[in-house]
Parts: sequence; structure tokens; C-alpha cells
Amino acid sequence: MASVPNTTTSMNAHAHARDFTRSPGLPRLIVLACVIGFCGVPAAWLLLNLIQGFTNLFFYQTLSFAPRSPANHTLGALVIVLPVIGGLIVGGMARFGSDKIRGHGIPEAIEAILFGKSKMSPRVAVLKPLSSGIVIGSGGPFGAEGPIIMTGGAIGSLIAQYFHLSAAERKTLLVAGATAGMTAVFGTPVAAVLLAVELLLFEWRPRSLLPVIVACAVAGFARPLLLEAGPLFPMTTPAAEPIALVSCLIAGLCAGALSAGMSRALYAIEDAFHKLPVHWMWWPALGGIAVGVGGYLQPRALGVGYDVIADLLAGHFTLHAALALLLVKAVIWAIALGSCTSGGVLAPLLMIGAGLGTLLAPVLPGGDVSLWALVCMAATLAGVLGAPLTAIVFALGLTHDVNALLPLLLTCGVSYGITIWIMPRSIMTEKIARRGRHIHREYGVDPLERLHVAELMTREPVSLSADMTIEEAARQAFGATQIHRAYPVVDAAHGVLGMVDRQALLRAQAQGMRTLGQLYGVNPPLVALPSETGRIVSARFAAHQLERLPVVSDATSRRLIGIISRSDLVKPAEHWRSEEEVRERMLHLGRRRK
Repeated sequence: MASVPNTTTSMNAHAHARDFTRSPGLPRLIVLACVIGFCGVPAAWLLLNLIQGFTNLFFYQTLSFAPRSPANHTLGALVIVLPVIGGLIVGGMARFGSDKIRGHGIPEAIEAILFGKSKMSPRVAVLKPLSSGIVIGSGGPFGAEGPIIMTGGAIGSLIAQYFHLSAAERKTLLVAGATAGMTAVFGTPVAAVLLAVELLLFEWRPRSLLPVIVACAVAGFARPLLLEAGPLFPMTTPAAEPIALVSCLIAGLCAGALSAGMSRALYAIEDAFHKLPVHWMWWPALGGIAVGVGGYLQPRALGVGYDVIADLLAGHFTLHAALALLLVKAVIWAIALGSCTSGGVLAPLLMIGAGLGTLLAPVLPGGDVSLWALVCMAATLAGVLGAPLTAIVFALGLTHDVNALLPLLLTCGVSYGITIWIMPRSIMTEKIARRGRHIHREYGVDPLERLHVAELMTREPVSLSADMTIEEAARQAFGATQIHRAYPVVDAAHGVLGMVDRQALLRAQAQGMRTLGQLYGVNPPLVALPSETGRIVSARFAAHQLERLPVVSDATSRRLIGIISRSDLVKPAEHWRSEEEVRERMLHLGRRRK
């Protein structure tokens, strides 16, 4: 039995280490992301025109794509019937076309990413914008962002499926398509990137982040070719006064409470629909009744309502009108979405949050009505989505109001803190959890990514010579004094030939082999390199169902310098436990008494 001498294993494992992994396929992903980003603009243009076209058809009985608000209709009580008709059509499309078009889009995109290997069908790419156009055009109280996220994601996924890509790479392109579509609709590329980080990617890697950035940037540059350039709700508020700090805390608490209440109400309503003795294809029509009644009472609660949001931000609503609008919009939004129809959540949340800010403005010092409408709008979005950075930058992108940055930061932070404290899941993940799939949205640096094989391996391993006979190896290494379950086999230059365990030795004896060297052919053995991370090696263990690997100095000489086993990969967990659970007081004031 021979052991490797204590070589200068000060071959620095960190010499080849990098802050980020350099993925060889990244340039190809970036090129594809450019194409997908450009495709997001016509997809958004088509969706917005479908909404306008169906709005004109349902409310004004004209074939036109001119922008018109459903609130100006002259149908009287007949308006109650329109959302019902839209619900009937979309229910049939979901049952006989694809049930993936049900819902507001973002949970469906998350589910495809995490559990469907980022594969989406062409049907979704066609039926989702069509169904959303029908629902919103017939008065549904939704926005275009959820449908465009699903549609853009489907486009990205379909393009990815034409190439030889991994599921992780398909995920990147799916998210690139989803965020490019959002950029095209709202003109908020940075917020779209943050939405990817906080809701869709579930990682922070250049391989995923760079293509998403490129897709959003391309969509942002291409947007003026088909859609109007500039912010959707341009405004400028005066700089907030110091007393506004207290007002932001109050506004954040109210927005967080509203967010939690709406999320709970939404799924309570969905549970009620599940108890109905009718097929789910009829649910959108039943929800449409509530939408029609609410729209009859408050016509401005119908449809996307960008004009209403603009008026709320400009302070054009009285308190009574804002309260009535907030209540009706919240109720019909929750009922319609609980019926699992097709539509987005961002625009309704913006309107409801802006209405809350209008109501709170008279009692909040330090800013005007527009400021509190804006910060409550963003804070409600942050609470419902569980995505504060997206909400802050989204509000800035929609308005270009830099003066509101500090109030936005604090109010959204408070709202986010309230909802994560009292709500186990957000509106985005609750639907998936109800299907038996829990999603944990926290993520950090994997301890196995931080440590390299050189830091985890056992040095100076016991090895067996390739010239050793089978009988001698059985007697010395696998006899009564056996120490290890397996041993590396090396040649005269200490180059690794492979690993041998008791089962391999028994097979060699049965086949009449004489020496250990006869166990191995010309194929290079599976090894680990000292510069590789623990995560890479753990994946190799899983892929080949291994318990341990020899560590070699380099892939060419394969000189043995150590052994790494599955038990070694537990070491980083102890370091994590120490950081997270061990509490100690490091400083003491004054002298300690003896």
C-alpha cells in the first residue's frame, strides 16, 4: 500500500477561481435574447390593439383600434351583460384550447420555469393575448402586463426550443421574452429586469441576468417604432419634507394591510368558485356578472384604466369618488380574478393603490396628493407581489419622478415587511402552492459555491499501486483491517487510473484478472480538480451515483493529491449553521467584574 507524499499542494485552488461563472453558451444566449427582445415589441403592440379593438367592438359596436375608454359607453344597464359574454368566450377557449391561459400569467410563467423545464406551447402564445383582449375588452378590470408576460415568455420559450439548449438556458430565454414584453407595454426596462430577479429567475448569474438585460434594452429601444415613447404617467412632485418619514411609515402600514387583505380575499373567492357545482369553464362568466354590476355602478372601474390612474396621480379625484372607485375596483378585480379568467394584476393594483393614497393624502403631512397616490400605488404593488425593488423602480419608470425616490423606498419597504410577516405566500405563489408545489423565494450564495475542492478534500490519501495483485489488494486493503470503502489506483507516476472498492475487486477475481491495473481501460477516469467548486463535484456525484472521487493536480497528468467524498460536502453546512444560529456577544461596555 502506497501513500502519496506530501507534495506542495499549495497549488492554489483560488488561482483559477472567479467571482462569476463564465458560461461558454452565454454569447449565443445574448444573440437569441436580442431577437426575443425585438419580438416583444410587436407582441405588446398586438395585445394592446386587441384590447382596444375588443373594447370598441363590445362597448361601441364599431370595428376600430382607436383608444377609447369603456367608461364613456351609452349602453346603460346592458353593460352588465358584456363581461358575461366575454367570460363565456374565454371559458370555452380555456376548456377546448388550453387551460394554461387561465389566471393572470405570472404564476403560470413561474410554474413553467420551475416545474415544466421552461417549455411553453404555441397555443399559449396565440390564445393568451387573444383571451386577454376579449376579457379586458369586454370590461374585465385587468391590465395587459400579466398576459404580455405569459405571451412574451411563450415566444422566448418557443424560440429556445428550436435550439439545442438546457432547461436552465430555456428558462433564461423564457424570462427574457416575458420581461421584454413588459418593457414594451410600460416602457420600464429596469423594472422589468428587477421583476426577473425578484420573481422569475430564482438565481443571480450572468448566464441568466445578461440575456434578460439585453432583451429588455432591445425592447426599450425598439418600443418607439410601434408604441408611444416616454413615461406612461409623467409627473413631478415637490421634494418631500422631513416629516414625510412618519407619513411614509403610516402609508406603508396601510398599503401592506391592504395588500394582505386583497390577497386573502382573492383566494377565499377562488375557494368559493371551486365549491360551485359547475364546470370551471363557466366561472369566468359568473365572475363577469359581478364585473358588469360593478361597472354599471362605477364605469371607470372597467377595463385597464390607465386614464383613471393618471387622474388619480394628478389629484383629480375627490375623496368620495376615490373611495367609491377603490371599493368597486377591488371587489370586481378579486371576483373576476378568483374566477380564473385571463388578465393581469399590475394595472388594477396601481389603480387601487393610487386610490388608497388619495384617501390618505389629507392626513399625511410632508407631501401633496400626487406624492401619496404614487407611493401608495407602488407600496400596494410591492406588498401584493412581494417585490419591493420592482415596485420602486416601476413607479419611477412610469412617472420619471425622481423626487419621489426616497418616499417610495421607505413606503415600499414597510409594505413589503408587513406582508412577508403576516402572509406565508404572495399572490404569485399561492396558486402554485395550492397545486402542491411550494416555492421558497429566498436565495443566497450556495456554501458549496464558496468552497473549492482543495478546501474540502482529504489530503495525503491512501492509494493502491496498479501493479498490486488482486489477492494482495483484497488481503491488505479489504481485509479485517480495512479503513476505507474505496481506494484510488495509481500508476508508477502517481497518475490516477480509477477507484476500486470491494465489489469491483470481487468482479475482477471472478473474471480472472491478476493485477489492479487490468481493471481500467483507455477511457480517462472520473476525477475532481482542486479548482472546482463543491457544487460542481456534488452534481458529478449525483449524475454518476458516486460516493467519492480522486482529486488530481490537473487533467493531463492526473497526479493524485487527495480524495473528496460526499461526507466532505457536509462541511460547508456546518459553517452555514454557525453563521446563522450561533449568537455571541463580541463587545462589552465597561469593565468586567472579577
